Amino acid sequence: MKTLLHTLPILALSAGAALAQASHGMDHSNMPMTDQQMEGGVHATATINEIGAGTANVSHGPIPEIGWPPMTMDLPLLEGAEMMGEVSPGDEVTLMLIKGDDGMYAIGAIMPN
Repeated sequence: MKTLLHTLPILALSAGAALAQASHGMDHSNMPMTDQQMEGGVHATATINEIGAGTANVSHGPIPEIGWPPMTMDLPLLEGAEMMGEVSPGDEVTLMLIKGDDGMYAIGAIMPN
């Protein structure tokens, strides 16, 4: 029992570090998304070309998790999408893409690299 009590805090700290690595350093705790959306989220590195009202034009490399080749495209921003720092055109960022009920992906978070 004593071993278990000493091991639990170590496991909790390890899990936090693993989650941070798996989530590319993004803090997902304050994001206005369901657990199901968060579990299905895909992270991708991209360059911001332009950010407009509700849309971001980005250029990204291949995203194998969802079968996308490299491309430049407009992606919708989810309502309440998390901007995790200042982002300007030309900046390299990490995107968190969330698949909607319609099967389309939208940006749930943007974090500068």
